[in-house]
Amino acid sequence: MACLETLLFSVAGTWPGGFRSFLLPPPLTFGFFFGTVQEPCSYKRVFEESGFLTRSSASLADGRSNQRGAKPTVSKRRLTAGSPEHHDSLLPGQCRVGAMALFDGAMWSPQPCSVCQCQGGTVRCHPVPCAGSSKKLVAKDNEDRIPEQRSSLHRRGRNSKMSRGGQDINKKKERMLANSRTTAVTVKPVPAKKRKQGVLVKTSIRDVVPALSVPARPLNVPAGAPVPAVKSIKDSFPASDEDDYDDDRDDDDDDEFVGPPQIKTMDQPAMKARPRPAIVMARRPVPAPVAPGRPVVTFPQKPSFMESLPPGCLLSDSLIACGNTGMAHMPIITDLGVKTLYLADNRISKIPARALAGLPNLEWLDLSKNKLDDSSISPLLFQNLTRLRRLILDGNNLTKVPAFLPPSLVELKINDNKLSGLTPSSFKGLSKLLTLELEDNYFHDGNVSPLTFRPLKKLIYLRLEDNKFRAIPSGLPAALQELHLSDNKIEVVHAGILNKTVNLRVLDLSHNRVREDRIAPHAWIHLLKLESLDLSHNKLVHVPSFLPAALRQLTLHHNQIELIPGYVFGHMSPGLDSLHLSHNRLQDNGIDDVSFLGLSTSLSELLLDHNQLHSIPRGLLQLKNLQLLRLNHNLISYVPMNALCDISAREDSPLISVHLEYNLIQRRLIPPTAFSCIKHYHSVLLRPQSHEDHE
Repeated sequence: MACLETLLFSVAGTWPGGFRSFLLPPPLTFGFFFGTVQEPCSYKRVFEESGFLTRSSASLADGRSNQRGAKPTVSKRRLTAGSPEHHDSLLPGQCRVGAMALFDGAMWSPQPCSVCQCQGGTVRCHPVPCAGSSKKLVAKDNEDRIPEQRSSLHRRGRNSKMSRGGQDINKKKERMLANSRTTAVTVKPVPAKKRKQGVLVKTSIRDVVPALSVPARPLNVPAGAPVPAVKSIKDSFPASDEDDYDDDRDDDDDDEFVGPPQIKTMDQPAMKARPRPAIVMARRPVPAPVAPGRPVVTFPQKPSFMESLPPGCLLSDSLIACGNTGMAHMPIITDLGVKTLYLADNRISKIPARALAGLPNLEWLDLSKNKLDDSSISPLLFQNLTRLRRLILDGNNLTKVPAFLPPSLVELKINDNKLSGLTPSSFKGLSKLLTLELEDNYFHDGNVSPLTFRPLKKLIYLRLEDNKFRAIPSGLPAALQELHLSDNKIEVVHAGILNKTVNLRVLDLSHNRVREDRIAPHAWIHLLKLESLDLSHNKLVHVPSFLPAALRQLTLHHNQIELIPGYVFGHMSPGLDSLHLSHNRLQDNGIDDVSFLGLSTSLSELLLDHNQLHSIPRGLLQLKNLQLLRLNHNLISYVPMNALCDISAREDSPLISVHLEYNLIQRRLIPPTAFSCIKHYHSVLLRPQSHEDHE
């Protein structure tokens, strides 16, 4: 005989530790815990006959069945303890209690405040102390917040021992609420199939479990500190009949197993029940209060005020980036933590005067590629930005430099605008400025004052490319280290124009109209720190004389150079490291034996490709440090024996790359020792030649 229906073990009172109910689904058995049930039966029937189901629990079971409107199951046969079927199935050490065979050592509580145990086939029972007279703690907060569950509990209480007169219950509630600070609440996630829209969790008020293995207070919560009540979204909706039906239907699910009972010895002194913390099990963790004096980990606060930002914006603790989002107006933002505001590539045309007042710690502001004009920026816009270091206004419609810029600026970019002039007050107060970019505007020699750059005492980087200058502007800052003037119309370099820029290291005059006869003899000879000079894409006919002595890189490609004068590099020390003469008109007679004098130990890169050379230039054997030599795209037809390698020398050449492709060389006529000083033959590129068919 096997019990095929669901077995519900319900105790009328409580375990000494507060155990109330335990639910097992069919067809499980009690073989591992209590024993084995051996006959199909109803819940009520089995426990009535076994002595486990008392009047109050039986009435509770009947009450629940009647609430659902279902008839309780009635067994057709009654089980007796003396039935011979039961004795035949007992194992050694088991005890027979009603219709159940219990294993040796099994424990149960047939009556409140008593415990029985199966010991060697004999049932031994003894009383145990109860944890106070109070069996239920009902929180006033939960009574106010959970009307549906309060009514459900009240309905169940009418059929249990808890409802022995309305006055007694009210007195117990008032007495327990006065002594307790917290409420034991079991919060359980609602199953997905029973979950309704707007309901996150379902709460049920249960008995206080004194013996539950839970610390006296939650982690990081001081003793006596109130635990915040858990309120579900469902509490905010009015009660309905449908909600009551769901509560009744889920009552069995809510009576879940809490933990094993805890037996206290008889000689243990009676202790006053301490309030227990709320047991919370929800979909999201509920933060507990932190004890005073303990370190608190806080997350960065969001901006206290921020207008609605368009989709595509990126936000972080110190960054707001809304590039290319179609923004048409400047948002009003108040946040002390923002340091970078990126609003490039939008359609902003007007900025309120106080738009940036709420960002006093802003360090980087990018408003490039918008539709700003002179009227878009108020003189008071930057008044509060005392820490602003970088301001980018590229790609707008400004015709003048905005007034009252923050003195804290170290970088200012106003490229690709319509600036038409610079005055002595354009950069007033910007004594900390290090970088200034003003390329692609409408500057020329007549609208830039010689006093414009005087306030810029620390300026080291200046870009004035793509303007209409015909000469290098005067009055440049003495601290300047890089000057970029490419893509202008410069034709002349006056004497003394760079006298004060003694710290200049990089000078870019490419893509202009400079000729060597328009360069003053002493225009830059005094620039002792100048290392890079770019004169590419100009109208030079020969390499300029009186070059700076410390020059390391000279770029002269895409000119009309026909001659490298002798001794033109003789005064340099330590000498050039790189010489670019590609795309010129050099011929054999344009390079002399002493053309590279002064570069014998310094030059490592020589570019002579795309010229009109018919033979390998003379004087290359003097370049003891040469590593890269480009002679491709010329008219060279023969490689002499001593052109690149000195056969009398014992050391290998430092050359690691020699380009001779696209010439007229007959490879079969090259002498065997022509490249003997080069360590690796693959360093010499001979294919293809101009007369050969290309695969």
